[in-house]
Parts: sequence; structure tokens; C-alpha cells
Amino acid sequence: MDKKLNKMAVRAGFVTAATTALLLISSPAFAVVRDDGDDPGPGLNVLQTLGLFVATPLVAFGIIAGLVILSERPRKQKDH
Repeated sequence: MDKKLNKMAVRAGFVTAATTALLLISSPAFAVVRDDGDDPGPGLNVLQTLGLFVATPLVAFGIIAGLVILSERPRKQKDH
């Protein structure tokens, strides 16, 4: 059992190291240099950022959850 645990630990370490290496490679370290045709727009203020990245997903989640709940509720059956 100790050998199996050791093998799992090595596998977990390898996956962690590979993931970290891939994240470091893909980081935007060279994003300081602008590309030709790069024209960033104005930045967002705090309220716009919170609305876009917090409120909008929460509202979308609420609408989807509400539709699922409404579609799954039991229907009344008429006795004939």
C-alpha cells in the first residue's frame, strides 16, 4: 500500500509541476509591448467592473435556476 501511495504522490507532484509550468509559459509577460493596430479602449470603473463580472453572472445564474425550477415543478393531474 505504501508503494501505491508513493506512486500517487509522484503523479500528483508531476501534475502540479506541469500545470505550474504551463501557466508560467502562458503568462502575459510580454504584453507590455503593444502590437500594431492595438487600440485599447478606456478602462472600467469599480461599479462597471462589479456589474460586469459579479452582478451579470449572478443575474444570469438566477434566471437559469428559476427556469429550471419552474420546468421541474410537479404539475397537477386532473382526475378523469
